[in-house]
Amino acid sequence: MPLLLVGKVVTMKRITYKDSGVDIKKADDFVKAIGSKKRGLPKAFASFFDIAALSKKYKNPMLISSADGVGTKLMFAQELGGHDTVGIDVVAMNVNDIVCLGAAPLFFLDYIACGKLNTGVLGKVVSGIKKGLNESACVLLGGETAEMPGMYDKNEYDLAGFCVGAVDKHKVVDGRNIKQGDLIIGLESSGLHSNGFSLVRKVLGKKEIKKHQKNILMPTRIYVKPVLSLLSNYPLIKGIAHITGGAFYTKATKILPQGLGMVIDKKSWKVPAIFKLIQQKGNISDKEMYSVFNMGIGMIIVVKKDWANKIATKANRFFPASIIGEIVKSKQKMSIV
Repeated sequence: MPLLLVGKVVTMKRITYKDSGVDIKKADDFVKAIGSKKRGLPKAFASFFDIAALSKKYKNPMLISSADGVGTKLMFAQELGGHDTVGIDVVAMNVNDIVCLGAAPLFFLDYIACGKLNTGVLGKVVSGIKKGLNESACVLLGGETAEMPGMYDKNEYDLAGFCVGAVDKHKVVDGRNIKQGDLIIGLESSGLHSNGFSLVRKVLGKKEIKKHQKNILMPTRIYVKPVLSLLSNYPLIKGIAHITGGAFYTKATKILPQGLGMVIDKKSWKVPAIFKLIQQKGNISDKEMYSVFNMGIGMIIVVKKDWANKIATKANRFFPASIIGEIVKSKQKMSIV
């Protein structure tokens, strides 16, 4: 674009979006490259899901939704190179919440924001998302990839997901029928899952993080198929809780009716070594640990006492499971003994 100055013509460079750090063509190419991994993704401004198909499986379907991310575990993944594992994590954090209400996941959408589009790194993230969704029998319907150089460093990215599931109205599991005397079954976690990583970073040094990176980056266990299998065989399951941020003192007790509490026997399962290391290095109290971390139990199921042993045995075919507590009349929502 020429600019006339007193006897001179000065040519100014035309600035493009790419000059500011955003490469639209590269982003479009990335979306096309992963398009084959997004079953059912239409070429439109939004994605479609044929809700009429639900009528074949559900008499009175209710849609259940969840939105969640991976939190500061992403910092560890970016430092240690575990990009595919956090893809699994973002799926697990959503589908595990969905199944707590007795719902089967239907479709998932991802959101990836980055400072600079690194197709190698983000390709691994999407590969992990695909793996998690295959394990959940859930469709990746669409998503958003945003290049934001003013918001993130060139090597940084953020990751979140949104999931929708379905359940028959009369089969919703919401804890309302939980009663005194019911027992609590704990399903083993794969480790830290996706919570408490700010505390992990504060407690462990760089050498320890590197040494224990396999345990630190172990992806969140997905409980969808085991729990749905249990629900189909034992419809009297009364409550399900995903042990995430807030852990036993907040998340586990969300399903309790007024006037009831949980008594958890912490000797009823083996706490993984990574939690013991964190507690020792940080001189952290038991209550704080059980308020932040899952401590080896990723999900709990509340059942009638008569069903407990049978359901725990069935659950053991998928993951290690055991009876870890009971429901009592109490003003105190959680007691860990």
